[in-house]
Amino acid sequence: MKINIERLMGDIESYARYGSQPGGGVSRTCFSEADFEVRKIFAAELQEIGLAVEVDAAANIWGTLAGDGSKNKPIIIGSHLDTVPNGGKFDGALGVLIGKEIVRTFLEHDQRLRHPLKLVSFTAEEANDFNFATLGSRALAGKISADDLCSAENSEGAKLRDAISRAGGNIDKLSPADKNSIAAFFELHIEQGRKLEKQGLPAGIVDRIVGIYRDVVTVEGEQNHSGTTMMSERRDALAAAGEMVSAVQREAKQLQTDAVATIGKFDVFPNSANIIPGKVEFTLEVRSADKAERESLARSIRQTFDAIGAAHGVSVSAKNIYNTQECEFDSSLIGFLKGAAESVGTPYTVLPSMAGHDAMHIVSLGKAAMLFVKSIGGISHNPAELSLPEDIEKCANVLLQAVLLADQELKDE
Repeated sequence: MKINIERLMGDIESYARYGSQPGGGVSRTCFSEADFEVRKIFAAELQEIGLAVEVDAAANIWGTLAGDGSKNKPIIIGSHLDTVPNGGKFDGALGVLIGKEIVRTFLEHDQRLRHPLKLVSFTAEEANDFNFATLGSRALAGKISADDLCSAENSEGAKLRDAISRAGGNIDKLSPADKNSIAAFFELHIEQGRKLEKQGLPAGIVDRIVGIYRDVVTVEGEQNHSGTTMMSERRDALAAAGEMVSAVQREAKQLQTDAVATIGKFDVFPNSANIIPGKVEFTLEVRSADKAERESLARSIRQTFDAIGAAHGVSVSAKNIYNTQECEFDSSLIGFLKGAAESVGTPYTVLPSMAGHDAMHIVSLGKAAMLFVKSIGGISHNPAELSLPEDIEKCANVLLQAVLLADQELKDE
């Protein structure tokens, strides 16, 4: 029993039309018009193939294929359909569409599982204008509540409550799933790195995800005329922030480990050619699989920011908006993925994920694991993002077999 790769690749191309950009990219940020459109398409397609469809309070979309009744806890396959601005067609969507293809393959072969099989597309996995990444999976895991979300607005003043409602959710009805309510959760994703490509391998079995720390940093100086204000009299927020960007690069590189630090969003106010910037806002992100290292690097960077601010006569403040701890995936599911890869003759390696994914929140609800597909050039969050059909096919069939193994071997506890 194997998936239909032509049908799957057709799905990938079809979904890439929603939010398509002139240069080949896809802009389907969560709660954009393209996102609302693709949500409707996805739910309709799940109904067409015979799944029971539900949109939960966080606007996660679920499709359920009933089992034979002998097991109650579901096996879940899922990822996300939203993208970063001008991203690629594979990040997130590949994991959802492979899940849909596996369900169709089971139906075509009259394969009845003992466990219910659920397919999920999580809400707002990517960083977004509401500052709630992995919103849907965190809500499911009870890591964010209605109180956290009810007052949130984006940069245009739109309320998150209204966006979730339009997507079919309801903030007021948010409630976490029960602990140990999931038999298994599998998420397939593109690697977004070059480790698999460098080793010439199509598949990577993920054993853990690094922790991610993210601050919004505000640098405030004095807005003034660019011609009449002498250099010695300036309190230039941008000049200070520019030094901070260089400092982040320097401090992370000095560690000579896999820890990374990034300033990825940068806003200058008032952003005019003849005005000394009075304020700058940017995001600082630190990632490491070692909590102590991650916290030490973030602390060192903030101390450097304070020193730079003092030297320029500007104030520096930081607000934490994201702090997710590293997680380890379930050894039994990792074993099923290894056994599945060996059974279909797909070479693989075991590796960590340096990117965050919905799966890192689902570990609190039951067993979870991830499978990576080789990324060409390690490029992601970019229109040039690419995974080859032959690698996608191999990994999809590994996941299919892993689901079958989990269905046979796992016991409801």
